[in-house]
Amino acid sequence: MTKETAATGILYGIGVGPGDSNLLTLEAVEILGRVKWIFAASSNRNGKSLALEIASSYFNERANVQPLYFPMTRDKERLEEAWQANCQKVQNVLTMPDDAAFVTLGDPSTYSTFTYLLRKLNCNNEFGWKIVPGITSYQASAAVLGLPLAEAEESLTIVSGAKGIDELEMALTYSDNIIIMKAYRHYREIVRLLKEKGLADRTVAVRRCGLPGQEISFDIEEWDGEERSYFTLLIVKKRPDHKQISYQGPAFERIK
Repeated sequence: MTKETAATGILYGIGVGPGDSNLLTLEAVEILGRVKWIFAASSNRNGKSLALEIASSYFNERANVQPLYFPMTRDKERLEEAWQANCQKVQNVLTMPDDAAFVTLGDPSTYSTFTYLLRKLNCNNEFGWKIVPGITSYQASAAVLGLPLAEAEESLTIVSGAKGIDELEMALTYSDNIIIMKAYRHYREIVRLLKEKGLADRTVAVRRCGLPGQEISFDIEEWDGEERSYFTLLIVKKRPDHKQISYQGPAFERIK
């Protein structure tokens, strides 16, 4: 929806990429340099947001930056209260009317809080909006590795490991290449499945891509007993005609 068709301000959902501020698009930089209001999700009451940190150098110097607190809970009543309060904050800005940006890690359409925010705000097609895509962590990881995500007629499937291995098991039956995002919570279970399927040596693990402490491991069992980072993903190359995954790219702080 464009500004001409909207009776209110425009809400921009802006993907800031996985960590390196140089990966923001030119459109994202232009918008962040002019909007007066910038929002981002925060799981801490102190308002800390990695997305805000990544994009902060591009903000309008007079911008009002407002983290939106979402409690880390499964209590539906508490979550709904948070959603209502946060939607009201954004709605108040848009009805001024002022334009606003909601910055999110990676891409706004891929496992992003922005998707839910837009759905709640725009249920009656009342607010103008635009999504500015961003580079995902798996795209950035593949680029660092020099590893193709898919070739020729191959398939590519993206699954979340947040709730276990059920989705992954299905993906392994039909997809040539699998990205496992949010692999931190059930990492041990995921590794066990990949070993059972004979895919451990065709898998590379990446965590904190583009951030300080970025790491890669070709021995996916290596991180089994370590403290697990939310920013952990695995890339599985299932096709038997692929060579074993190997690293050919530039040097990192730590490569194993």
